[in-house]
Amino acid sequence: MLAYSVVVADELFRALADPTRRTILDELAEKSGQTLFEICSRLTMKHQLGISRQGVSQHLAVLEAAGLVETRREGRYKFHDLNTAPLRQIAERWRTPDPSGPEESTP
Repeated sequence: MLAYSVVVADELFRALADPTRRTILDELAEKSGQTLFEICSRLTMKHQLGISRQGVSQHLAVLEAAGLVETRREGRYKFHDLNTAPLRQIAERWRTPDPSGPEESTP
């Protein structure tokens, strides 16, 4: 289980390391359920990123592999949704004990 968690965490950190992928996540946080065309349009118009559809598609594949993006198909359209569950799992990994909780006694 621990080895699996480390691999998943590595994929997550790898996905978050790229500024373009973080921008894509920001856009999906603002408006979830976007198609590839919508994401590309927003990156070009709002962020002045000159990136091809293929490039955006590859970034989305990395985000999907890390579990940060989920996709669903409706007819011929593929919609991309933000999934924040992996981020919560990472936050829980290094969670510190509640300072207002019971104190531990030392022997």
